[in-house]
Amino acid sequence: MSELGDRAVLHDVYDETGSRVYHDVSVRDTHEVRELVALVRRTPGAVLELAAGSGRLTLPLLALGRHVTAVELSAAMLELLSERLAEAPERLRERCAPVQADMSSFALGRRFEVIVLGTTSISLLDEEGRAGLYAAVREHVAPGGRFLLSTVDIVRSGGVAPTAEPEAEFEVVGASGRAYRMHEYWPTEADARTVTVFPAEIGDEDPVTVCTTTVGVLPADRLEAELVGAGLTVLARHSLPDGGWRHHDVLLEVGVKV
Repeated sequence: MSELGDRAVLHDVYDETGSRVYHDVSVRDTHEVRELVALVRRTPGAVLELAAGSGRLTLPLLALGRHVTAVELSAAMLELLSERLAEAPERLRERCAPVQADMSSFALGRRFEVIVLGTTSISLLDEEGRAGLYAAVREHVAPGGRFLLSTVDIVRSGGVAPTAEPEAEFEVVGASGRAYRMHEYWPTEADARTVTVFPAEIGDEDPVTVCTTTVGVLPADRLEAELVGAGLTVLARHSLPDGGWRHHDVLLEVGVKV
C-alpha cells in the first residue's frame, strides 16, 4: 500500500466494487460445500441461508431440490446473487427467495428445518451481534431442525497452532481469469485478521483497486460455549479439509434444547 501511495483506491470487500472482486475470487471455491450439502441432506425441508453473499453456497443448496431463503445484508452482493439466479435454470431460480437483512437481527415470520451460516461468516459479528444471531436462530429453526455454521479452529489436534507467522501472501486466479495477490495479516493470538486483495500485476496505469476486510477470529471452543449459553445444543464438530489457507476450519452441527 505504501508503494502504491495515492494510486491505491481502497474498497471494502462488501461494497459495490469490492463485492465483485470477492465474487471473482470465491465463486469457484468449493471449500466446505460438500460437507455442508451432505449435512443438509440429512434433514428434509426448507433452508435458510445467512450471509449468502453472491451465492457460492446458495446454488448447491438449491440443487438439492430445496427451497432456499437467502439472507444477505450487502445490496451489492444481493445484486450479484440475482445475476447468477437469472442465468440459472428456472427450476432453481423459482425456489430461491433473496432477502436483504442483517443476520444479527432478522424476523422472517416462519421457521426453517435447516439454517446455514458458512464461510466462517459468524466471525463478521461482534459479541453483541452474535447474541442477536443466536436469538434469531432460536426463533426461526423448526423443531428437530439444524443450525450449521463454520468457524476457525485455532488449535489443531495435537495442540499445534495453525500459524506462527503474522503475514502470508497467496496468489489466486479468479473465475474471470484475473490474477490476484491475497495478503493476510494475523498476529499470533490476535482476535482478528486482515485480508487485503491486490491485482497480481500492477502496471503504470491509475488507479489501482485494493480491497480489504478485517475478520474476527472466533475459536471453535469459544463459539460452542456461546451457543450452549444461548440455549442451543452442539451436536457435532466436523473437521473440514484445508482450504489452501494456513488456518483450519470446522463445521458445527447445532440443535435447539427442548
